[in-house]
Amino acid sequence: MPSLFEPLDLGAVTPRNRVFMAPLTRMRATARGDVPNELMRDYYVQRASAGLIISEGTQISPEGKGYMDTPGIHSQEQVAGWRAVTDAVHAEGGLIAAQLWHVGRVSHESFHGGALPVSASASAYRNRTTVRGEDGRPTRVNCPTPRALDLDEIPRVIEDYRRATLNARDAGFDLVEIHAAHGYLLHQFLAADSNQRDDEYGGALADRARLMLEVTDAVVDAWSADRVGVRISPIGSFNGTEDPDGAEAGRYVAAELGRRDLAFLHLSEPDWAGGPQLDDDFRRDLRAAHAGPIVGAGNYDAAKAERLLSAGLIDAAAFGRTFIANPDLPRRLEEQLPLNTPVTDTFYGGDHAGYTDYPVHA
Repeated sequence: MPSLFEPLDLGAVTPRNRVFMAPLTRMRATARGDVPNELMRDYYVQRASAGLIISEGTQISPEGKGYMDTPGIHSQEQVAGWRAVTDAVHAEGGLIAAQLWHVGRVSHESFHGGALPVSASASAYRNRTTVRGEDGRPTRVNCPTPRALDLDEIPRVIEDYRRATLNARDAGFDLVEIHAAHGYLLHQFLAADSNQRDDEYGGALADRARLMLEVTDAVVDAWSADRVGVRISPIGSFNGTEDPDGAEAGRYVAAELGRRDLAFLHLSEPDWAGGPQLDDDFRRDLRAAHAGPIVGAGNYDAAKAERLLSAGLIDAAAFGRTFIANPDLPRRLEEQLPLNTPVTDTFYGGDHAGYTDYPVHA
């Protein structure tokens, strides 16, 4: 049986281990222009021993932004900023994927010149996002009711994903991951509770999944199937999206994505956000539906990861909060070294404190 510390064939790349760094919003980009900076470069380089780093959510367009100080990948200045990050990670022997992100309704009008965020439908919902307060610090505010994307706007959104993929390639990323999880735009279209459309993008499950799959096809066309992964969170409540038919939807999109021979499917499990633990029956369903590599993420530790690897239910495990506090996490897990404890107060926004000052093991 494979272990966490063996290489893995993952599309066009071969990670040196199966301890991946999960995408983690940290809100440290340069405010003007949402540009990756030297502090972000240092943060990712410290964690280059991961088999694969999956970057924080990176908005594909100004419309796709939903939180303060998150980086984009739609301007040349952003591409140059990311190039400095990827070059530095590669110099340390690491691999890095760009997570392509459109938040949809998980946003605020202050990011869009007073215009409403967009979604599958103009439905009121309860959720909050993070803006810059009067004191310059992150402040939580209610999200407004979004407006529904018009049918003739959808090709523009798909084009934004395609162009962001080309920018990610130019920025030196090894792969891209499409963020279709956690109640963001593509999940808003997929979930029955957030999609009340009566056109070809709403109603039946195949139609609600249409945008996710069309985006995937556009991203593959822009680069290559073996350079593309997709993240899903089919079970659990995220960002105001309940997704009552999530298990069925997860099985459906896993099968559809499996037919596209992608680099990987990334399953985000609900227990990291206080939801239930995923049962192995559902994992077996996903494995039967999707023959390609599956990356598991959630409330993982080494024991959980090794059990699921040995059972053949995942091929790699992505660690989030543990990787925040332990830049040398693969070594610590392999040698069973003690782990640093993450400081939750410094997760979002700020400077180097709680970001690049966690020590490696002596």
